[in-house]
Amino acid sequence: MDTQHDIALTRALTQVPGPLPPSGVIHVVIPHTGRFTIVGNHLAQHAELSLTAIGIGVHIQSLPAGSKVGIKALAARFPEGETKIASALRELENHGYLHRPRMRLANGWVVTRTVFHNQPGAVVGPEVRGAAPAPTVVREPTVVPESGHVPGLTPVPEPITAPEPTPLPEGPRAPARLPARTAPTQPRRPLPHPRALSPELRQTASTFLADLRRHAEELVLSEEAVEELVPGVAAWLERDTTTDALRHALTADLPKPLKHPARLLRHRLTALLPPPLPGVHDLAAPRRAPVTPFQTCDGCERAFRSHDPGHCRDCRAQVWEAA
Repeated sequence: MDTQHDIALTRALTQVPGPLPPSGVIHVVIPHTGRFTIVGNHLAQHAELSLTAIGIGVHIQSLPAGSKVGIKALAARFPEGETKIASALRELENHGYLHRPRMRLANGWVVTRTVFHNQPGAVVGPEVRGAAPAPTVVREPTVVPESGHVPGLTPVPEPITAPEPTPLPEGPRAPARLPARTAPTQPRRPLPHPRALSPELRQTASTFLADLRRHAEELVLSEEAVEELVPGVAAWLERDTTTDALRHALTADLPKPLKHPARLLRHRLTALLPPPLPGVHDLAAPRRAPVTPFQTCDGCERAFRSHDPGHCRDCRAQVWEAA
């Protein structure tokens, strides 16, 4: 069997055109006749993309339109985990291969669509620069017998020729491009950090995050996500927030379904951060308004409020009537 394998390999190498390279890979190129995808070397040999990102980019190009290419779908197809796949998709998005705009449907729902560019930055439309012309297919002449039927061939109906479009008046035309995002992306607020992240505070925050899935099964975090969110939890605990209050703030009213638990926790830790507790001197009793003292009437000896001694209101009225 080994000798046959060597002979087959030697025979295949003799069919390679040109001299063989002294070292490195040897290509045995057999033209594809079906089920193949054209991938540009700008992606297959990208100098800044990781091998995972290049592989996912090639896989997405090979899929038909409408296929699921989310993190969950790719993780179910390949052995790489969701964290590694998400990082590869971000690489493709940063280099212009992947575009994920948000669109509003007719029913009011907002969904995220995935658009993949096989040539980032190229003009979209029939005027693509560098596009190869359609290949010309040359067929052998077929001898048709008198019966009019060729064995092994299925008759194909004549194609319907569409009417030629009316030419538009000549004028400058801007190249058609994909629509830009509907709104500029707001910079993400930084995750809060404590003034001093001690080993004890780090351990408490890490244990708290790992324990969240016992209270909400949707909040299953990876080790990388826990390490990233530890400073935010430590900032809450540093401000004398109880673990019960923090757990309620992070687990209450979770969306269904929850696709990105780490991203949701990061948002809540940043947006709902309470202020530091006030000190003892900040909670001093407010000053009361001055109280008017009691005086004893010089006429009837009845008590009344006044800053100056003298007569009460009734005695003053009697003095005015007598006058």
